[in-house]
Amino acid sequence: MSANATAAGAGRRTIAVMVLIPVVVALTLWAFAWPAARTAPRDLPVGVAGPATAVTALEQDLARHEGAFEIHRYEDGAAARAAIENRDVYGAVVVTPGGTELLTASAASPVVAGLLREALTAQAPDGAKVQVTDVVPAPAGDPRGAVLASSLLPLALAGAAAGVVTTLLGLRGGRAVAALAGAAALAGTVGAALAHSWLGALGGNWWAEAGVLGLTVLTIGSTFAGLAALFGKPGLGLGALLMILLGNPFSGLSSAPELLPSAVGTLGQWLPPGAAGSALRSLSSFEGAAAGGPLLVLTLWAAAGLTATVIGARRRTDPVEPASVSAVPIPARAG
Repeated sequence: MSANATAAGAGRRTIAVMVLIPVVVALTLWAFAWPAARTAPRDLPVGVAGPATAVTALEQDLARHEGAFEIHRYEDGAAARAAIENRDVYGAVVVTPGGTELLTASAASPVVAGLLREALTAQAPDGAKVQVTDVVPAPAGDPRGAVLASSLLPLALAGAAAGVVTTLLGLRGGRAVAALAGAAALAGTVGAALAHSWLGALGGNWWAEAGVLGLTVLTIGSTFAGLAALFGKPGLGLGALLMILLGNPFSGLSSAPELLPSAVGTLGQWLPPGAAGSALRSLSSFEGAAAGGPLLVLTLWAAAGLTATVIGARRRTDPVEPASVSAVPIPARAG
């Protein structure tokens, strides 16, 4: 190769780096900053309960915030409490002869609980006292949900590391699956020991939480390994885009999916980080209520990633079929 060709190639790579880095910065800022800047309730499920006349007036007041709330009507405060505990709604306003009571669940989202409290207080008549009851409080070790939200990125990075290392070490097929599963099981155990036993950020069944943490690492790790097995190095970049660049900020774990722009909140719950956050909240504080959907999402991603890991390895190791013997002309024997 001539010196001119070498210099031209180096020049193209230099320009590629100069262009790629600003694009990555812009994409990262868009993914992380834009949803945070557009935080607002969008079809946020809330309940109302009490006498028909009072409830109708309350619904009309909430409806003034167009598109902000998805209102569910309940017969009484007990039904509203049950709906909160089942994760059907984030909170409920109950009108009783003694006044108005706001039921919240800071375990579902401290941000939403605060938002509902501010909204109801602002609408209350001057001098009227609004009683606030936290039906499902957040764990004592994480009253603001900051620890749980902060744990999502390390989980994603652990899964990414498992997938990348498995790929770089050349592990394929069954060996890759075994490595990913083993790393995920140990990561889940360590994660539960830290988040539950040490920090007190989780408050449910220890082994169930460890299982979800491990499943999350397995899902993300198998996605990286599977995409790399199918597409090579570009697959690792695609995995980083889905699991870290989009999955983490679109998860809604620091606020709630319904507080993000609609498409973002919906997409986030179909990606493993968002599904993992929802499942952990359900298992930690709601005895598993509404955990089925997020766990199904994680399971489907894990199955797809492991399948891609095995299939991709076979495609790369299968020898090229030799040309058919019948297609090769055989010279006639003399005589």
